[in-house]
Order: sequence, then structure tokens, then C-alpha cells
Amino acid sequence: MSLLSKVKLSILDLVHIRSGFDAADAIANSVALARHVEGLGFERFWLAEHHNLDGIASSATAVLVGHIAGQTSRIRVGSGGIMLPNHPPLVVAEQFGTLATMYPGRIDLGLGRAPGTDPDTMRALRRRPEDGEDFPEQVQQLRQLLGPARHGQKLMAIPGAGTNVPIWLLGSSLFSAQLAAQLGLPYAFASHFAPRMLHEAVAIYKDRFRPSDVLAEPYLMLGVPAIVADSDREAGFLASTAQQKVLSLLRGEGRQLQPPVTDMDQRWLPHEQRGVEGFLGAAVIGSPDRVAQKLEVLLAQTGANELMVVSDIYDQGARHHSLSLLAGLVGLVG
Repeated sequence: MSLLSKVKLSILDLVHIRSGFDAADAIANSVALARHVEGLGFERFWLAEHHNLDGIASSATAVLVGHIAGQTSRIRVGSGGIMLPNHPPLVVAEQFGTLATMYPGRIDLGLGRAPGTDPDTMRALRRRPEDGEDFPEQVQQLRQLLGPARHGQKLMAIPGAGTNVPIWLLGSSLFSAQLAAQLGLPYAFASHFAPRMLHEAVAIYKDRFRPSDVLAEPYLMLGVPAIVADSDREAGFLASTAQQKVLSLLRGEGRQLQPPVTDMDQRWLPHEQRGVEGFLGAAVIGSPDRVAQKLEVLLAQTGANELMVVSDIYDQGARHHSLSLLAGLVGLVG
């Protein structure tokens, strides 16, 4: 039996604003995407907190989690992630406790500790560079607020207490891998944009994992940029949208998704190409057969339990088709 047939499949949506469209279109596309992948049998639909980025409409993450959950019926919806140092744990507990009360058994809370986008945004969020240093304490406080109420407890999240919203730790380096292992929590590695430390982080998480009342053994999710098409050539063409996005990121330019192009060599310098390829080092791009081969290797190397794909495709019909092909590789319905 292939490893792909055993893995769960989920999706991370940044609610990208496409060139020529606006935020309302992006949110409508996100709803349509959630309904599509729910029909395919995907496990989760996560949204990520980003601020002050002109091409991403997921800044009010908890609001969008509720909107997507309300427009679907089965799929788990959550954050991938909430940057906890941006918020008081009590506020996060109240937000996600409310969501869990409205949509019981369907809400996830993925947490990161990244500072945000730039110093101006950090100041606007009333953050300091050192605010992430108490991330472990913030996580523990949040777990307590979402756990069963204790006798004499003075600080309560209402709703929130007793909802036991599943908490995931997210990371692109080694810090959260160690913390997730220490606390016995599920761990998601951001290999969709930072694959360099993937194997080291996975080894640390698995080697140092301590069983908890949440997990008896490690549970690992990997972020994977995935673009599947009927042919390798078509997939390569569609992938130029993701390549342009990363190139704009490296140049400090706008983040709106651009239509695909036939020749990226006309758009980047050699050192920029190397930077984009490093950023997308974990990407799987190609026909179903090629993508299946690449994913089998990744699963064999990491032992991941779940793949959370990122699908930066400009045309929404092509995006839906790509995810349908991917679902077929893991034996999902659709």
C-alpha cells in the first residue's frame, strides 16, 4: 500500500487577492474553494493571519474562520495560524471558544509566534520584537482558558472554558518543534515557504516527543505547495503564478497574484531564480504521476501524518481541478 493512501489531506488558504480583482472576490473564492475541497473529502481548511499585505485578505482570521465554517458542513476550519504574540491569550480563547460553541467539533487553533510583516505593522499591533519570548507561557495560558474550568479560577473565557479547542503549534524553524514535543501537541512545519530546516525539525519533534493527554504519539503535518495538472507542461505554466508571488516577496513588491506566464527567465535574474527555488523547495508540481512520486518520497523521508497543501493558482477553475487531481492521488472522494 502506498504512503499516499494513508495520509490525510488539508489545505491552507491565504485568501489571495488576484490582479484585476478585489478582496470581496478573494473571500468569495475562498468560500467556493472550501466547499469544493469539502466535497473532495479534505480534512481541514485553514486560514493564516497576515497584516498590511496588499494581496492577502485573511488578516481578520477568526472572522473568516467563522464565515467559512458557516458556509460548509463537515470540514474542520481553523487558523494556520494565529500569531499568538499579536493577541492577549484571553481574546484568542474567547474568539475560538465562541467559534467552537457555534461549530462544535469543527474548529482548530494553529498557533505561531512570528512577529508579523514589518516594524510599522508590529507597532500598529502594539508589539515589540521581544514579545515572542514568552510564547510558551502564552500557549499554556491559552490551553488553560480553553480547558475545563477549575475551582476558584478567576480568569475565564466565556465562551471558551471547556471547549478544548485542538491546539497545534506551527513553525518554520526548530523552536516550535521542541515546544510541541515537550507539550505533546500536534506540530505543523511550514515547509511551504521555509523548507530548509524541515528534516531537522521533524527529527527533533519525533525524538523529543512526550505523550500527553492530547496525543499518545507524534502527529506531524507538512505544508506543501502543490500544483497538479493534466500534464507536466501545464503544471509548470500554472506554477509561474506562485513563482511570481515569491519573486515579488523577495523584491519587496506587491503581493497580488498574477496570471501565469510562459517564460519566467524574462522576469528574474539568476540569483532571484535561486531564491525563488529555495523558497519553493518542497513544492510538488506536475502531472498526477509526477506529483505522486514526489509526495511518496516526502512521506517516506518524514513520516508525515497529514499534508496541508498551498495552491497558488490564478485561474480558479484550474485551481479546483488541481485539487481534484490531488484528492484522487490519496484516494479521496471526488
